[in-house]
Order: sequence, then C-alpha cells, then structure tokens
Amino acid sequence: MRGVLQPLDLGIQIPYHFRCPISLELMRDPVTVSTGQTYDRNSIESWVNTGNTTCPVTRANLTDFTFIPNHTLRRLIQEWCVANRAFGVQRIPTPKQPADPSLVRSLLNQISSHSAPVQIKLNSLRRLRSLTRDSDYNRSLIASLNVRHIVLPILFDYNGGGLDDLKYESLALLVLFPLSESDCTSLASDSDKINYLTSLLSHSLFDVRVNSAALIEIVVSGTHLPEIRAQVSNVDGIYDGVVEILRNPISYPRALKVGVKALFALCLVKQTRHRAVAAGAPAVLVDRLADFEKCDAERALATVELLCRVPAGCAAFAGHALTVPMLVKIILKISDRATEYAAGALMALCSESERCQREAVTAGVLTQLLLLVQSDCTERAKRKAQLLLKLLRDSWPQDSVGNSDDFACSHFD
Repeated sequence: MRGVLQPLDLGIQIPYHFRCPISLELMRDPVTVSTGQTYDRNSIESWVNTGNTTCPVTRANLTDFTFIPNHTLRRLIQEWCVANRAFGVQRIPTPKQPADPSLVRSLLNQISSHSAPVQIKLNSLRRLRSLTRDSDYNRSLIASLNVRHIVLPILFDYNGGGLDDLKYESLALLVLFPLSESDCTSLASDSDKINYLTSLLSHSLFDVRVNSAALIEIVVSGTHLPEIRAQVSNVDGIYDGVVEILRNPISYPRALKVGVKALFALCLVKQTRHRAVAAGAPAVLVDRLADFEKCDAERALATVELLCRVPAGCAAFAGHALTVPMLVKIILKISDRATEYAAGALMALCSESERCQREAVTAGVLTQLLLLVQSDCTERAKRKAQLLLKLLRDSWPQDSVGNSDDFACSHFD
C-alpha cells in the first residue's frame, strides 16, 4: 500500500497511516479495536452504532467493543500537524477520554437522591452537562441511563426552598437530549408545564431563556397531534419570548439557532401564525437573516414563506424595505431549499402587491428566475419561478421582454 494519498486542498500529502480507513480523513482521536486495526473514534463508533459487528478492514468479528486510545499514533499526528502548520494545518487537540459508566451512574444517583445537598446536586448536573458535550459516546451513555426521567421531575416538580438554580441546571442538561414522542406529548398536554416554560422565556438570565425555547421546540416538534401543537403555540407570550431571543443584540450562534428552530416549529401551526406576526417576527427574520448559518437560514426562509401565507404577515414583510431585495438576492445563493423558500415568499408578496412586483424587478428578479428555471434546482422551486415570471411579465422592462421572448413564452402560457 502506498505511504501517502493524493494531495488535499491543504497543498500537502497526508501520510496514509494518519488517515482513518473508514472516513479517509485525518484521525483526531485514533483508537484500536480488538483486531488490532486503528480508526478514528467517531468513525468506528458510528460504524458499530449502525449495527455492524465486524472490523471494517479485516471483516473479522469484533470480540468486544472496547476502543483503546492509540496515544502513540495521536502524538505522531499532532507532531505532523505542528510541523506542517505553515501549510495551514491546525494541530488536533488532545481528545478527552470517554466517561466511565460507573461515574455517570454515581452522578445520576446523587441527582436523584432525596438526601443529597442542593450543591452536590448542582455540581453533579454541571458535571454531566460537561461530559455530554465532550463526545457523542458520552451523550449516548448518559441517555441510556435514563437521564431524562431523572431530570424532568426536578425541572417541573421541585418548588421553593431556593431550588431555582437546580431547575435551571436541569433544563440546561435536558435540552442536550432528544425526548420520546410520549414524553413530548405528555409535556405538551400539560398546560402548567408549558406555561412555566413560557414564563422562562422572559427570565433575566439569557441562557435560561434560550434553554426554555430549546425545550419548547423539542416538545412541539416531537408532538404529532395537531390539536396539542396548536394548544402550545396558542399560549400567551410564547411567540413574544421566542422572537425576543432572535431580536436580542447579544444573541450568539446557538441562541439564533434555537430561536429560529422554535419559531419555525410554532409557525407550522397555521391557526397561530398571526401571533408570530404580532410579536414582530417578520422584521426580526429579515434583519437577522445574514447572521444565520446555512441550515438556520433555510429554516428562517421557510418561516418567512409560512408567514407570507397570512395576510398580516404578507403586509408586514411587504412593508419592510429590505424584504424583496433580500429574497431576490438569495435565489441560487444559499442552497436549493433556500431558493425554493425565497421564490415562494416572493410569489406570495408579488401576488398581493404591485409595489413588491416593481421592487422585485428593480432588484433583478428576472435574471435570477430565468437562471433558476434552467438550473438543477428542485422542481418545486422551478414551478414557483415559472409562476412568478408569468405574474411579473407585465412589469418586465421592454428590453428584457424582447431579449427573453424566445425562452419565456413557451414556458408560461
């Protein structure tokens, strides 16, 4: 076997034995399995978690699933990274070791103990949260030991006695794990619990607000009964609290992600979208769009399209000077999904407002839509583009109409 692979974007050759045989990427946490082969921890854990019981390279059965850190190889990789930093290679950090199951059980026992002092419980919750963030392995381990059923009662059932910090730490840990559909339905059906979470959306501590919004999103997304989802999204103040997280100038990336996920989940309930509009969601979405990461920008644009289906929402977006130019600019820029949502929102706006039609044409929507129709974008996006082009035909500049007659007429009549 060759000692090196083909050059990567870094402009240098990475030694073959520094690459994980599964992902073919530079190993960050090399571990050795029972067959003697070495893999990156994340890759081999994913391999095993999908039901595989053999070594990917040798195909021999794994006699056990203990992954032994290969410290020697990791140090060699780190030395190689340092030696090649002039080429833009960053040194991989020394990975943290997986949590000991006995330690996790001990921490959970301390949290659930009725006799343990509050400070011990707080320290245990914080330690578990730190371990959960360290690795997917730790997260899976802690989840398998029923952390949700231990923490949920602390969040909702403990009262008085200066236990607020305990409840907030429980909330911060809980949102790191998915909830079952039955858990989500149970929480969503309990108006007292939903009202409590909604009250936390206006808490003085910003992290508490964000974690509350995160749990609301988990619960609403995990509940498949429309009437219960509608019940949650109709709670007074819930939209205001979520929108305020997005509006807050100190919002950090996670806060923006949580805020837009929660807003989107709530806006899936058609009957309550007017509440999002009343809370100021249209202006916040337009103003914040440039701050979102790709997947969050897609979700924000999907929310824009949903709110444009409400008359009040359509009017609010139309009244914002940046809405139409922003939507035009986004077409074919972020992703196929983003393009589809932007085209749908433009269709809704231009169907209701001639002023929006003029703004779209001025912003160059004609060229964008013609490119979209000829692109590899989704069929739904193309259909929206075709309908929008037909709607805007009377608003096209005469020179544009003349230049595109051979293309447009056969598509939109």
